[in-house]
Amino acid sequence: MDRLLGVLGQVGDSKVRSDDDYVDKLNHRYTTFILVIFAIVVSTKQYVGEPIQCWCPAQFTDNHEDFTNKICWVSNTYYVPISQKVIPDEGESKARIGYYQWVPMILLFESLLFYMPCMAWRLLNNKAGIDLNNIVEAAMTLQHTAYTDQREKTIRFMAKHLDRYLGSTREYRKGCLVNCKHFLSRTCCLICGRRYGNYLVVLYLLVKLLYCANAIGQLFLLNAFLGTDYHLYGYEVVRKLAREEDWTASERFPRVTLCDFYIRTLGNIQRHTVQCVLPINLFNEKIYIFIWFWFVFVALTNLANLCAWLLRITLSLDQVRYVKHHLRAMDKLKGDKKDEKRLTRKYVNDYLRKDGVLVLRLIGINTNELVVAELASEMFGMYLTTRSLLDRNRYRSSDETI
Repeated sequence: MDRLLGVLGQVGDSKVRSDDDYVDKLNHRYTTFILVIFAIVVSTKQYVGEPIQCWCPAQFTDNHEDFTNKICWVSNTYYVPISQKVIPDEGESKARIGYYQWVPMILLFESLLFYMPCMAWRLLNNKAGIDLNNIVEAAMTLQHTAYTDQREKTIRFMAKHLDRYLGSTREYRKGCLVNCKHFLSRTCCLICGRRYGNYLVVLYLLVKLLYCANAIGQLFLLNAFLGTDYHLYGYEVVRKLAREEDWTASERFPRVTLCDFYIRTLGNIQRHTVQCVLPINLFNEKIYIFIWFWFVFVALTNLANLCAWLLRITLSLDQVRYVKHHLRAMDKLKGDKKDEKRLTRKYVNDYLRKDGVLVLRLIGINTNELVVAELASEMFGMYLTTRSLLDRNRYRSSDETI
């Protein structure tokens, strides 16, 4: 699926990428796959089977019946309840149904909408200066590596790659204004950018918002397509099932419709009204019932996931606790608890920052906690080395000044 959509979208690699979490994959991979499969099923019924059958008068020949079926398929039919005995006249308004010809295209368009946030994430995170997918893939190969030498080489490669990115985006200017900007970026992400260490975080949250808006908006977008209150469709089906009513008797996907068409014969125009059966609406009805419940499930999952990531990103204490847990697993923190807490906080806020913690979380989601612990401890050692070198330089500069 990623290969197909990667070719269509002209973005990303042809192989499956793992630079996001499970909820993102639920949107751009599984939902897209389901919608494409539905589009293929409906297209097969349209172009291979008989999507419409009209009941014609007795004087119609086989050619007339074939013409009637085709013209009623390409033109919009309209629905009149069987209990209504009077058929609307030519000038009266009619509840026309014009969506069934476009169902495959709409399903493909919906699948593209679900994939677009993923396209934005992959295009824009590459501009951050870090190959996030390459790091996650290296971590995924690491969890299946049993040899110590290979594990250490892979960990060092990942740590150096991350350290190079974190070092290139670090702000070295000093001043009250710069400190205020970093405080705002660290606490509430009011200021974002690579130098503030929250570019990937803000971009990821925006992509999460796009996923939520897409899943909710498509329920209302289908209202315009189907011409009915589709956002209440699943609720009405459940209500009818609870009352033991016939939920299939719906005006949204009628099986029996009426069709008006005109035939020119010897200078005269004759109007015909025939009754048609739409077997394809049996598929459309079941498909869009499933789509309604699936979209609601995806929308609720996206909202819950967005709230969870907001808490993870905005709460600095949660980030420190997450990193501290993995450092303790590798016995990197030894000594007084206050010193451990202070050192871990400086390691997270000054070195990793929000983007570094985000990378660690994505690695943990796609691999396991052991890989995160090994990478966090390796980078912690690099941080302590860099810190000791800075302290030595400051000590030397102070001695020279004296």
